[in-house]
Amino acid sequence: MLNVAVFPNIDKENAPMVLKRIVDFYHDKDVKILMPMDGAKFFDYGKYGVEDIENHPIDMALSIGGDGTLLGICRRLYERDIPVCGINIGTFGFLADIELPEIESKLEKIMQGQYYIEERMLVSGFVKSGEDDERFLGHAINDVVVTKSGAARMLHLGLMVDGCRVMDYKADGLIVSTATGSTAYSLSAGGPLINPKIKVLLLTPICPHTFNARPMVIDENDEVKINVAAFHQDIIVTFDGQETFKIKPGDTVIVRKAPLPAKIVKFDDKNYYQTIRTKLLYNA
Repeated sequence: MLNVAVFPNIDKENAPMVLKRIVDFYHDKDVKILMPMDGAKFFDYGKYGVEDIENHPIDMALSIGGDGTLLGICRRLYERDIPVCGINIGTFGFLADIELPEIESKLEKIMQGQYYIEERMLVSGFVKSGEDDERFLGHAINDVVVTKSGAARMLHLGLMVDGCRVMDYKADGLIVSTATGSTAYSLSAGGPLINPKIKVLLLTPICPHTFNARPMVIDENDEVKINVAAFHQDIIVTFDGQETFKIKPGDTVIVRKAPLPAKIVKFDDKNYYQTIRTKLLYNA
């Protein structure tokens, strides 16, 4: 029996329809559907709901939403070695590989094992205050961003890579992105597109107040340290734009490659460059 965990985004208009199609597809197959209890009750599928779903046997997870939903599920299931397949009802869907017209055909391919798994690097973020030990904050698949909140003045940021002082920025922030995240916030801030098969990190300043601050590509194993020199208190660090932590002036944010990758389900009829053309360039 295949244990499939389904994670619907309750804020998406099409989520009930997609969930019904999944349930209808699996109803006569040797598949056990599991859902987080709160989501199951919300969509009136209480019989599939389980508490503490992260600790149940799961062979594959289905994400119903956009890329943000998929990113959240990957972080939620981190360390479980569970592949996540995205059904896209969001805006772009760079990671979510199944579109609405092909739900049943792709679910059938999953049943037949006609898919492959891409491993995408995660990064781990920490903060260090003074002489205190560094404190773990979270993981990200797209990016870790040090920035200001509200209308605070620009930040003074000191960048170190592998113990070497590289540059001091006056900017609204700094993005530490994986190749996967090169199509996210970093792209909007002027960073390049990077094929996720290339194992690198990308450093992109946000609105730097200097002409010589440019995005920088570094090795995936490099350790990044960002010292925050600012007099105001409205400083935050975000993970994939979804988890936010306040930090203090003088703190140092540390970003390094996480021990384990995310596993994302892909199909042979999709291509990275085709996705870029149809979902980014064509819609520009």
